[in-house]
Amino acid sequence: MTQLPRIAQLTGAANGWGYFLCSKKELRSGKSGNYLAIVLQDISGEIKAKVFQDVDGLNEEFAAGEFVKIQARGNLFNQRLELVIDKIRRIDAQRDALDGFREEDCIPCAPRPIDDMWQELEAHIARVSSPPVRELLTRVAQTQGDRLRIWPAAQTVHHAYRGGLLEHVLKIIDSVVFLADAYGANRDLLVAGAILHDIGKLEELSYGVTTEYSLEGNLLGHITIGAAMVREMTRDIPGFPHDLSVQIEHLILSHHGQKAMGSPVEPMTVEAFILAAVDDLDARIHQVRKHIEADDTDGPFTAYHRRLERVLYKPS
Repeated sequence: MTQLPRIAQLTGAANGWGYFLCSKKELRSGKSGNYLAIVLQDISGEIKAKVFQDVDGLNEEFAAGEFVKIQARGNLFNQRLELVIDKIRRIDAQRDALDGFREEDCIPCAPRPIDDMWQELEAHIARVSSPPVRELLTRVAQTQGDRLRIWPAAQTVHHAYRGGLLEHVLKIIDSVVFLADAYGANRDLLVAGAILHDIGKLEELSYGVTTEYSLEGNLLGHITIGAAMVREMTRDIPGFPHDLSVQIEHLILSHHGQKAMGSPVEPMTVEAFILAAVDDLDARIHQVRKHIEADDTDGPFTAYHRRLERVLYKPS
């Protein structure tokens, strides 16, 4: 039996074995009895899968959050590709390594190399002209860099993979630097806002091979956490201007744009308006592109996207 291709290259004709990360597993009841509903991931994306045979036995063979080896075949269900699994077990690290298993191949990751993105971030920080802002961002890179390099930007919505937060930050920096020049806004403030607006996600999200919400994430949320983190860091920098610290906190607190969208306050500065608009734009564009890439329906339009509340056009 042949090895399955990457998830992004799977088709309905797929039939073989492969290594994946099981990110979710749920025992469900159907018309013909119980079955396992699973979400599998690899470096190229994720796919839903089901186990219909020997459900009780195979349910004991693995858990959500574990790497697994499967034998499966492609299947179209409601015009969407999924896998029907015949065999599945958790990975035996030593044995499966001999057959080519590598953890890094099973974890969704940003399309750009993380080291390249980190060098780009450091270059942006070095170009900040305000000494206190540059000092703040340098300390963030030094103290939070291990997590900031690899953290996802979300659990599911956008940039929800290793390095996703860093990718999101860099996209926002590119846009806010352009808009700062176009509208005469404070470039240093906007770069700081781009880097720090989601810094609270380092505490909101618990990330290993899968992403979950932490206790603080559920009870406080990343906006509140991020503002508190930045306030503490600016207090530790001798002579950091109070009004500058407040403006940066305002960028974090208002970056969702509206109270109805989770921001405690709404934008009240030019920089806050720009940051909120660009953050929303980048998240939406990412959702649009991922939905179009993943759609396998016939015709020029995608299936309905519940979060965006529309179908999307697929250019030929």
